Amino acid sequence: MENKLLEQVADIHRRAFTVDAHFDLTYEVANRRERGWEKVIETNYLEQFKGGSIDLIVSAIFINDFFLPEMGLRKALDQISYLLEEKDESPGQFRICHTTAEAYAARTAGETALFLSLEGADPLQNDIRLLRIFYELGVRGLGLVWSRRNYAGDGAFFAKTREGRKGGLTPFGVELIEKAESLGMFVDVSHLNDEGFWDVIDIASKPIIASHSNCRALAGTMRNLSDEQIRAIAQNGGVIGMNSINQFIREDESDVTVSHFIDHVDHIVRIGGVEHVGLGFDLCDSFINFLQIERPLETYDVIKSHAGLGEFTACLITRGYTEDEIIGILGGNFMRVFGEIID
Repeated sequence: MENKLLEQVADIHRRAFTVDAHFDLTYEVANRRERGWEKVIETNYLEQFKGGSIDLIVSAIFINDFFLPEMGLRKALDQISYLLEEKDESPGQFRICHTTAEAYAARTAGETALFLSLEGADPLQNDIRLLRIFYELGVRGLGLVWSRRNYAGDGAFFAKTREGRKGGLTPFGVELIEKAESLGMFVDVSHLNDEGFWDVIDIASKPIIASHSNCRALAGTMRNLSDEQIRAIAQNGGVIGMNSINQFIREDESDVTVSHFIDHVDHIVRIGGVEHVGLGFDLCDSFINFLQIERPLETYDVIKSHAGLGEFTACLITRGYTEDEIIGILGGNFMRVFGEIID
């Protein structure tokens, strides 16, 4: 990368408030701490966050199939507890935030801000009262499903799968959206099937997000969004976070590049507008698979770590995006939505 471009990237990163709207950090912290590790975030991730000028991570609480349904609630609460232990061990390094004002204050103090989010309502089973408990524990995001069925609705599978008749949201799923909005939690439609997605569009009264989904027109997995869905999120005032996993960028190709990744940004901008694009990299390569369960797809992160954000930003510059547009993509667009819902 030329020096002039490097300097421009660094200047944009200094001025932007950068948000990754989906990272399974809470899940990975729990995996490692259960095996005796300490200071997981400080030792393994903070340098990467700072290297990419990442100001806010939306840290997902994810429960593997292996533990459901019986241990879902316990595992979710354990993940929050482990994160609190991390905070005690690494004072002044990161902050669990409840509002955008707290997130901005964390940056001012030199700390990485975290928002907590449920990646699937599985820990709740069908008890709506538990959502308030998670809110009081600091959770500010609700992903209704992962790529499987739960009491809220049906998920979108990564690849074609034998399944019975699909459904949209259940009555419990409808109640969850209404409760989340009344509490001040953002609703995340990544992993929902199409039927559930359109139910959310009909029900939600506030902007929604798709924290880590790309364009189905460019990569046909059902985990990505159709053009109609992209348009609906834009009309709703929401934001779509760009997913860095290769299979969600180009299917069945051996060499997927950052340039291919930016093609998805371009596509969403053409359909919905630049103010509805953000980052939701869903980085997974650094995670250790303690359960020894194989990934369903041959996957890898196209952006290799948060410290590699500069390559993404540089590609946006060379594609002709203005600095203000890039600052919006890096985090301004998500912060607009979070500020409207959470604060």
